[in-house]
Amino acid sequence: MMVLANFYGGWLLGAVLLGFAAGWISVVQHGPGLSKNAAMGVGGIAAVLIGLSLARIVPGRFGYWLDLFLVMIAAYLVGCTIGSWLRHRVVARQMRES
Repeated sequence: MMVLANFYGGWLLGAVLLGFAAGWISVVQHGPGLSKNAAMGVGGIAAVLIGLSLARIVPGRFGYWLDLFLVMIAAYLVGCTIGSWLRHRVVARQMRES
């Protein structure tokens, strides 16, 4: 995984920044969430992919792509979380001042 971080550092930073922007915007636009069945399906797929990666079952190029996909998604989600949290803090502070 450190090889991915070293080699794709710029791409990972881009994923974090894109996630930050998406998290910042998404606080304002509340849409309907996933249904319970859809959320369980997405969680199940994520668990299977992470399990495949940790067990090193997928060999070669496809295993490398799987690891890269999981690292990029994780970086994006970290950026989304930070952007959403900061936007919430800024909006909450402005609401208290008004």
